[in-house]
Amino acid sequence: MQRGQSYTSLKTVTFGDESAIRPNRAASVISVLVIFFIWGAFTGSKLVPFHVPGPFTGETGFSYTVTNEAGETSEANVDVIVHEPGKKIDAPEVAPKEGFAQDDSGTVGAWRSVLLRVTRNDGEGARVTEVDGQPIAPGESVSVSNGRVSMTPKGSLNFEPSKGLQMEPIWMPSPEAVVSRFAEIASEGYQNFTLWEHLGWSLLRVIGGFVAGSIIGIPLGYAMGLSSWVRGWFDPIVEFMRPVPPLALIPLVIIWFGIWETGKIVLLFLAALWIMTIAARAGVSGVNISKVHAAFSLGANKRQILRYVIVPNSLPEIFTGARVAMGVCWGTVVAAELVAAQKGAGMMIIAASKFQLTDIVIMGIILIGIVGYSIDILMRMAERVLVPWKGRA
Repeated sequence: MQRGQSYTSLKTVTFGDESAIRPNRAASVISVLVIFFIWGAFTGSKLVPFHVPGPFTGETGFSYTVTNEAGETSEANVDVIVHEPGKKIDAPEVAPKEGFAQDDSGTVGAWRSVLLRVTRNDGEGARVTEVDGQPIAPGESVSVSNGRVSMTPKGSLNFEPSKGLQMEPIWMPSPEAVVSRFAEIASEGYQNFTLWEHLGWSLLRVIGGFVAGSIIGIPLGYAMGLSSWVRGWFDPIVEFMRPVPPLALIPLVIIWFGIWETGKIVLLFLAALWIMTIAARAGVSGVNISKVHAAFSLGANKRQILRYVIVPNSLPEIFTGARVAMGVCWGTVVAAELVAAQKGAGMMIIAASKFQLTDIVIMGIILIGIVGYSIDILMRMAERVLVPWKGRA
């Protein structure tokens, strides 16, 4: 075998041969770029060259017709300035005009709406009957240039400018806003702790829960795979707890272990325990019986078979279970930090959501995904080093 080649690289790729399929790096890069461009296009990002139609900003207006108590009608205009959210702009001045219907004006931020009491200057008993020549009544709405006008039950007009297809920053900030927030928190911290302390504490909790779950789960899985009595005893418990989501256990964990670090570690321990137990059991059950018979025929005792046959052949299954368990634990840590956590990635997201700081929430989600993906890559690398015989007969 030439240097730089692996066992997998020499395999003949056949349809359905999962072990011979490697992810196409170009496709992965394109996938990430497509997601980035879609994100930027729907948030008006300056980092992408194209955008979907955004909200209307600028000057607009509409006309309306009022009818007084005597049945007389008069028309007036409303000028509206639509500005970026957060800015304060004075409404344009309007000059008096002939007739009992007087012009009006207002301002409104993009993605918002403004209530216009246009009849307050139009005389006693005046009521709006048309907007831009379209009949309107309380509870109804009509389309106007650059927006929509609806009438309240009391007869006032509510103007809502066109929103377009872009997301409002409070719901979905642009990529550069998230990067800016990341730089700010990385340098100044958040909620009295640095960003790295938040991530570090979450990682420590996950590792603690995963290690505890592995220490108990792997021996239990081996015992269930080697002893019918142990399997009969624990199989109902394992199969009963396996489909129960860790989030459902939070109330009991709080009652039994409190709201501090012990409770969080116990929750993550339970998230990993059943996965590692099943992985070890499956690894033992999947050992080729011919290898066991061959070892017996060569004079090996049970301890030697366990050490040299069962453990090496079950390690690939255990590593697969470990990757799944770490992913579940890393996903559960956000829920574990819901209760009385002072630091952690999940706590950072939850605290930011209370103040609608969506940029921090998205930043935290991206960081959790990056850290989780990095953990999976490290475990794959460890598997290639520690279990080089995986995939070989």
